[in-house]
Amino acid sequence: MKKTNVNLPLRSGVGIIVLNENNKVLVAKRIDNQKNYWQMPQGGVDKNEDYLTAAYRELEEETSIKSVTLIKELDGLITYELPKNLLGIIWKGRYRGQEQKWFLMRFIGKNNEININTENPEFCEWKWIDLENITDLVVDFKLQVYEKIKKKVKKIIN
Repeated sequence: MKKTNVNLPLRSGVGIIVLNENNKVLVAKRIDNQKNYWQMPQGGVDKNEDYLTAAYRELEEETSIKSVTLIKELDGLITYELPKNLLGIIWKGRYRGQEQKWFLMRFIGKNNEININTENPEFCEWKWIDLENITDLVVDFKLQVYEKIKKKVKKIIN
């Protein structure tokens, strides 16, 4: 019997908003999506791992970035559901979406530290953009997540 969307659990995840010295946000383009969609670093929480540890690990795994300071853990969890066409494909079909804890961090390194050619690369390009533009480049099913993040981060940095 096939599991339905409703019966699948949400994946526990983290997301990282990385700001440079000019409050520009790091975004990267996924290798597995040929359209012009960009996202901030994010990923799953391993068993017995706390959110902050997962955030630092995911950031380094995806971008090689170690030189950051924590500005703030954003309040609450933000959830999104996968569209029907991705159910059963992403995360080996085990989850219907993701429940994420987001962290705002300041990049204190140099741009040459950023390397997306990692052991298991997820991205093909990266760039710094204005916070205002993060909702212009994101895949549709994560749009409401990025809208919430944009509002929360604006309150913190303004």
